[in-house]
Amino acid sequence: MDEDDTPGERQALSGVVKWFDSAKGFGFVVSDSGGPDILLHANVLRNFGLGAVADRAAIEVVVQETPRGMQAVEVLSIAPPAAEDVPVQTFQEDLDLGRADPLEPARVKWFDKSKGFGFANVFGKTEDVFIHVEVLRRSGLADLEPGEAIGLRVAQGERGRVALLVTSWDAGICEKESPDP
Repeated sequence: MDEDDTPGERQALSGVVKWFDSAKGFGFVVSDSGGPDILLHANVLRNFGLGAVADRAAIEVVVQETPRGMQAVEVLSIAPPAAEDVPVQTFQEDLDLGRADPLEPARVKWFDKSKGFGFANVFGKTEDVFIHVEVLRRSGLADLEPGEAIGLRVAQGERGRVALLVTSWDAGICEKESPDP
């Protein structure tokens, strides 16, 4: 580090989310190449279009050495945790995306991580969409905030519409605006 404490050069790294706490507003990434933990601030994650990320999710970030250590300054990509890292499934819904509607932009109505579920509204549709925490984990997310903009792939379940995939807002908007093949 320079004596004047100017930030170091930026570099892209791949790694795994060690943990992320949306209530605290930060978490840490462990680089695939080793080294110190990398601070992942909620604002950096929000700039990517997400309010939270699942523990053990694969992540690619741009990092920079700062006076306080390595920090992520941009998220480039996030992939869900490997199947063996996902806890035993408690959600009994068929998660086959082949039966899901196309990705649509939506907004979180409410989500309670301790209860393990919540609801969202797809733009232009009146019915609530059920979101289970298991679907979040499989989508690489850990939590949702009320009012958060997201993308959803939804299917009809036994009790109504249910999310089978949750993505960032940008993914929902981009797919909704692209013409059908």
